Amino acid sequence: MEAYLDWVAKVEQLFDSYMVKEERRVSLAVLSFQGHALNWWIILVLQKRKKCLPEIEYWFDLKEALHARQVPSYYKRELIDKLQRLQQRNMNAEEYRQRMGLYILRAGIDEVEDLTIARFLSGLNYNIKDRVELLPYRDLNKLVQMSIKVEQQLLRRPFRKDSSPSFSKSDFQKKDSFHDKETTPRH
Repeated sequence: MEAYLDWVAKVEQLFDSYMVKEERRVSLAVLSFQGHALNWWIILVLQKRKKCLPEIEYWFDLKEALHARQVPSYYKRELIDKLQRLQQRNMNAEEYRQRMGLYILRAGIDEVEDLTIARFLSGLNYNIKDRVELLPYRDLNKLVQMSIKVEQQLLRRPFRKDSSPSFSKSDFQKKDSFHDKETTPRH
């Protein structure tokens, strides 16, 4: 099913890039059919002819027929559910954004950017979210860029601690107590 959805997106992109006229889109799309898709198309054409029904002439109608064949009825609900539960976890910020964008696109969700921003923030890992919320951002792209920057800073942080000498208060207390033991006279 994912391969089918990717194919539709690619074909539409090609049609738009080459400004393919509507009356040529179905015949060009069908040329790329192979295996099961080709068999499905041949059977569909034969059934329509047998029943004296009009052939599919428009790309929109072909997409609808393919969609009915390839995409289960529960697919959109499942995607929306995945989107609602999406958390960054072990993805980096850009991967998280891409996954969220894919779910929104495939589910056909059209929401205002403020909702997408809120959705993105709510799924970010807390160590990134806590820092990013304090910074100003104008749009989703700026928010994602800041999230990536904060993420990179957090990844560098453990390296800095290991590479530069630092002492805690307890280190000084241990040295002082050692020093005290050496300087105190024994009786």
